[in-house]
Amino acid sequence: MLGNTPLTRIGLGTNRLKNTPENGAFVRDAVAAGVGLIDTAHSYTGGESEQTIGAALSSSDDRCVVATKGGWGSGRPDVLRAEIEESLRRLRTDTIDLYYRHKPDPETPLEDSLAVIDEYRERGAIRQVGVSNVSVDEIERAREVAPIAAVQNHYNLSERRHDDVVDYCADNDIVFVAYFPLRADGGPAAAEIAKRHASTPAQIALAWLLRRSPTTLPIPGTLSREHLTENLAAAEIELSDEEFETLRAGST
Repeated sequence: MLGNTPLTRIGLGTNRLKNTPENGAFVRDAVAAGVGLIDTAHSYTGGESEQTIGAALSSSDDRCVVATKGGWGSGRPDVLRAEIEESLRRLRTDTIDLYYRHKPDPETPLEDSLAVIDEYRERGAIRQVGVSNVSVDEIERAREVAPIAAVQNHYNLSERRHDDVVDYCADNDIVFVAYFPLRADGGPAAAEIAKRHASTPAQIALAWLLRRSPTTLPIPGTLSREHLTENLAAAEIELSDEEFETLRAGST
């Protein structure tokens, strides 16, 4: 759940999405296939990712959460205000479903950045607030400023620096969005487990993330309908306790 919105537990990352008719059709197909969360950012493909999503979904009745991010280069309040306004225009919406501060800015206190985002939430232009590339301490600081619905960090079978963040999010009913979830194939163990489940190692990597925590939502990026279908099917794979622990131990 994101706030009161139920979500399919595998989303779509769009950091390579260019504004073409083919990609617009792909976005619509993704929603029709069951993707419940599409993730983008002000900085992705020079703004084309947001533009493509906005054009594709502006007249859609399908319920899909669109998340975007701002503050990649700077978290200054004036920069964030300008980026939020531009994201609203690109996405062709009056309300952004989920908006993250993209990454820490050593020149701008986290609290100053979050205060701007929360202003937009209070006026109804942002529905839910998130933070990205953060530690547990930074999440707790952010929660002093605004209600935090989601955290997005780099996490997969081999990238496990944020184990404590995953557990913190689970304990506090915060959605943990794992980006680059497939930049680890799990090695021979995942290949063997994939054979047992008549699946692919990539699907096993996603299934492991879903089993890792009840609030985890991976967002594999793809522009392929075939890979999209494969990714969504990973949600149906049930790993045994032994398989889960084998993958956990083999990736540390």
